[in-house]
Amino acid sequence: MSKQRERRANLLAVIGFGTAFGFVEAAVVYYLRLLIKFHSIYQLSHYKVYLNLGFITFVSPRRPLLMNARLGDVEVTREAATILMLVFLSFVASTVWKRRLGAFMTSFACWDIAYYVFLRILDHWPSSLMTRDVYFLIPVTWIGPVITPLVICSVMLVVGSWLYLE
Repeated sequence: MSKQRERRANLLAVIGFGTAFGFVEAAVVYYLRLLIKFHSIYQLSHYKVYLNLGFITFVSPRRPLLMNARLGDVEVTREAATILMLVFLSFVASTVWKRRLGAFMTSFACWDIAYYVFLRILDHWPSSLMTRDVYFLIPVTWIGPVITPLVICSVMLVVGSWLYLE
């Protein structure tokens, strides 16, 4: 098998991993929402705003986003573990730093895009691309419309795939 063909096959595995992990993430959020009856609208008045860029706002919640601070700590740790998994995948995917970066960007993008697709299938959420969501909790809470991570991840998918295949 040629190097280019091998790289394409490996890139498909990276895409498959990211997509499958997007489902796992959506399932976790779906379960959490059902168990704690959480369907919040993220109003900026509930947060101390550090920086508002319009499409992303960096905030600190005035009260725990979930039932209690401990559950929030577990979510932050789960989020960090997810990023580490994607980093470790990128190291397995290549020995070349540029391709590792490409594998990370591609798997991250597939994970995040799949998360929203599967959450829409499981929970009929988000109702629109302008629905506000919490993107990340590290180092502070990031919120904004769903379209923001979808656009960013679409670009990451193209650039990451190009870096990996080049």
